[in-house]
Amino acid sequence: MTDFISPAFRCGYIAIIGRPNVGKSTLMNALIGAKVSITSRKAQTTRHRITGIETVEDTQFIYVDTPGFQTRHANALNKTLNKTVTNTLISSDVILYIIEAGTFGPADQQVIDLIPSDIPCILVINKSDRVKDKAVLLPFAQQIAAKHNFSAVVPVSAKLRFQLENLQGEIKRFLPENQPIFGPDDITDRSEKFLAAEIVREKVFRFVGDELPYTSTVLIEKFEQEGNLRRVFAAILVERATHKSMVIGQKGARLKDISTQARLDMEKLFGGPVYLEIWVKVKSGWADNEAGLRAYGYE
Repeated sequence: MTDFISPAFRCGYIAIIGRPNVGKSTLMNALIGAKVSITSRKAQTTRHRITGIETVEDTQFIYVDTPGFQTRHANALNKTLNKTVTNTLISSDVILYIIEAGTFGPADQQVIDLIPSDIPCILVINKSDRVKDKAVLLPFAQQIAAKHNFSAVVPVSAKLRFQLENLQGEIKRFLPENQPIFGPDDITDRSEKFLAAEIVREKVFRFVGDELPYTSTVLIEKFEQEGNLRRVFAAILVERATHKSMVIGQKGARLKDISTQARLDMEKLFGGPVYLEIWVKVKSGWADNEAGLRAYGYE
């Protein structure tokens, strides 16, 4: 790795935090230029710490996408998600606090209250392209900036890649001088097996939507690679037989759509052909406690 280290190389971890559905995963994917964190309109889509890596000249940005901080329903899953958020914050070099342009409520304030005072934090106002009257952005930004000692304020549009270079410039200012932790071509520290499960889960939520409880998940039962071909055998785990029918759809049409779109995303991310088989299984009681959550990959 030493062949790309400059005398003043900067490297550090950047936590991306905010309430659910403000665009944290979309922002990280846009920043690194690859889809390693799944996105969905459904809350609680991100359940893990997802690391995205970008190395640019003399800087390695290590982004950590966190679950949206949960303020309702104190069940085992939400407690685990919130613990993931707080643990990520205290181990980061820089924090990106994401809010949606023109929107700020009690849930946003609860996330602000978690931000350590001794870690540089950048206020990122996402979805700024949706604000028709740009004159209202400045007073809105000033109002939110007064709630914490932010190191910088940057309005962006993750979807349109607006202001992302400016945002990275601000992040770089606060990263420590360190040697790179990952290789120059690495984009994530997650395995392909993990990414495959996340891609299938994203498609489940996209095609089934609000009909399916957020506790449904995906287990990769077998992941094989022969040359450039990957064979993936996945199980979608649901709580009830009625949920199984929702996922499969009439004459299997919905499951076919899920499988096709998941396979296409995997082929794009992995850079090669993918053979994908998916089953839907009922697994009662698996998410009733923290031990069960850990067994299915929650951190």
